[in-house]
Amino acid sequence: MAERTLRGARLGGQSFEDERGIEFAARQQVGYLCKQGHDFEVTMSVEADIPAKWECPRCGAEALSTAGILPEEKVEKPARTHWDMLLERRSEKELEDILKERLELLRGGEIGPAHLHRANKKKRVS
Repeated sequence: MAERTLRGARLGGQSFEDERGIEFAARQQVGYLCKQGHDFEVTMSVEADIPAKWECPRCGAEALSTAGILPEEKVEKPARTHWDMLLERRSEKELEDILKERLELLRGGEIGPAHLHRANKKKRVS
C-alpha cells in the first residue's frame, strides 16, 4: 500500500488539478439590505432567478434586494369561522327552525342533561 500513495498528500485534502483551460460560469453580484441596516452581496449565476428576499448573514433578519425586485404578495384567504361554514350548509331560516325545535325539546325535558330533565319527567309521570 505504501508504494501506491503519494508522499505528503493528505487524504482528500487537496486537488492536484489546476484551473487552466476551465471556463467558469458567468456570475453576478446581487446586493441586499436588511432592516438592521446591514448591507451585503451574494454571488449568483447570471442565469439564476434573483430572489427578492435573502437571510442576512450577520443578524439573520430578512433582507430585501437593492435591485428593486419586490417580493410577491401572497393572496391570503380570510379565516373561516364556524358560523361561515354553517351558513354554507344551511340557510338562516333553516337554522332558526332547528333552534326553535331544539328549544321546545329541551324545555319539554326530552333532551339535555339527564340530571336536569329526564329524572324529573319520570317523577312527574308516576
